[in-house]
Amino acid sequence: MKVKVGDTVKILAGKDKGKDGKVIETLKKENKVVVEGINMVKKHAKPRTANESGSIFDIEAPIHVSNVKVITKAEAKKAKKELKEKETKKEDPKEVKTEAKNTTKKTPKKEASKKASK
Repeated sequence: MKVKVGDTVKILAGKDKGKDGKVIETLKKENKVVVEGINMVKKHAKPRTANESGSIFDIEAPIHVSNVKVITKAEAKKAKKELKEKETKKEDPKEVKTEAKNTTKKTPKKEASKKASK
């Protein structure tokens, strides 16, 4: 396995595709890695004594090593910038559509045929 603890990796597949994080743990026998803040799952804990209460908490689940790619610091900065741009586009889909409509130009042939049909 080429991924080591402490490496910065980019997620290539799954629900966290495109995100990047630092490797916390490697599971060599299973060919999996645990990445900080990636593949979060909910863990339900039963109360161990009568005084305790049960709880639900988030932990990082392992992800297969084939779904991650080791990246350099420069690539990590670039990936974070791209991810922020994608998030801003998701927030305002109407703005993106209106900008696209304003930039399109009609050809003179189509305009002439529309005027003739009216």
